[in-house]
Amino acid sequence: MARLFSLMFIALVAVLPSFALAGSSEAGKAVLPAAEVAEFSNRVQQDLAARGAHVAIVARMGRDPRVLPRGVQYTHVSYWVFSKITRSDGSRGQGYQVYNLYQEDGNKTRSRLVQDTPADFFAGAHKLDAGIIIPDVRLQKKLLKVIASPTYAALHNANYSVLANPNSIQFQNCTEHTLDVLMASLYNTRSVPQIKANIEAHFKPQAIRLGGLKRLLAPAASQALTTADHGSGVATATFGSIARFMTANNLVKDVYRFTPDKVMRF
Repeated sequence: MARLFSLMFIALVAVLPSFALAGSSEAGKAVLPAAEVAEFSNRVQQDLAARGAHVAIVARMGRDPRVLPRGVQYTHVSYWVFSKITRSDGSRGQGYQVYNLYQEDGNKTRSRLVQDTPADFFAGAHKLDAGIIIPDVRLQKKLLKVIASPTYAALHNANYSVLANPNSIQFQNCTEHTLDVLMASLYNTRSVPQIKANIEAHFKPQAIRLGGLKRLLAPAASQALTTADHGSGVATATFGSIARFMTANNLVKDVYRFTPDKVMRF
């Protein structure tokens, strides 16, 4: 029996990296050539600027989509804010600053808020494919106000779970923080209980199919895979679920995918 359990655990660990590595990690070893990443990130910036986006929600594809759970296309979501920036050569200009929630390097069950550049954001991407939501003008103004205020950091919960339940305050991931900031902006509140009540009432998270054995043993593979904040089913915030919520409530100017070859509807 012990040998059977051991073999089942090994098989589980072989399946679960698609979850574990789909978290909100900073770029590690580069997958794609740096020049291609830099060119792509600049093209995304130029496209956003041409569309008049002062703030946008941008997602990256950090894992092969074939190994991600059904209904999940992107692995990391952040806010991009048009800002005054200092370039690598020390010159000043304008461009997009990226507001991220990343797992800590030494402890994947904890997270921190990090600002970096578009090139940093796409470094380590498995594929140059960006999901983009440009909020409507009214909402952009509200988001900018919240992101620039202490509320943005106050909404951060450092207890990280890849599959965080957006209705709960127990854990948080990058997409849930994005959603919390969105709700704070929509309802003009920094009250976490109020934000969670609004999410539960109006937002439909993405259901994740996770069999009973996988769910039982997942924390043994990685504590960041805990589902302790869920009931009988597992559902989490994703780029797609945020896009659907915002579209259904007429909160978007544009929702699309941007690749090196084309721009298409999401």
